[in-house]
Amino acid sequence: MEEFVNRVANSGLITLNLEEYLHPGERVVYDIKDNLFMGLMLREKDFRAFVKDNDWAQYAGKNVAIICSTDAIVPTWAYMLLASKLQPYVNRYVFGDLEALEQALLQDAIAQINAEEYQDAKVVIKGCGQIPVPTYAYVEIMQKLLPVVSSIMYGEPCSTVPIYKKPKDRAATV
Repeated sequence: MEEFVNRVANSGLITLNLEEYLHPGERVVYDIKDNLFMGLMLREKDFRAFVKDNDWAQYAGKNVAIICSTDAIVPTWAYMLLASKLQPYVNRYVFGDLEALEQALLQDAIAQINAEEYQDAKVVIKGCGQIPVPTYAYVEIMQKLLPVVSSIMYGEPCSTVPIYKKPKDRAATV
């Protein structure tokens, strides 16, 4: 009887699944429009009172996108004040929508990857999974890995699309 050999397992490929780097915390939007006077402008005294009395612990462990969804006069310091109150509780906050938040979370996660662990490796960046990974994360991981890997493929170890192969050093062969 012929023995089956798992060529994928023996290939030396390292699979990198960007899904594993997505922060699991809830994503929420804080819309400063709810703090506006007549929906038009922010009153400093009222806003400071709200910020002081609000229970910011409700955002514990969450990821917060801070926006103003109306065309209103909101001074920059107001966003800074919100950030100062969210800081002790949240995982991450950004000024922008949920897409900006997701991008910041992925950039943070990719920044934590130790590229040296992939030195001269053949890497497959997993392409499909349970959670959609935005395209910019794939571009970011390329920037991180290209200087150190020997090759990068996209997809699954059993079915990959070649993306990059480190060029052979011509000076050494001449």
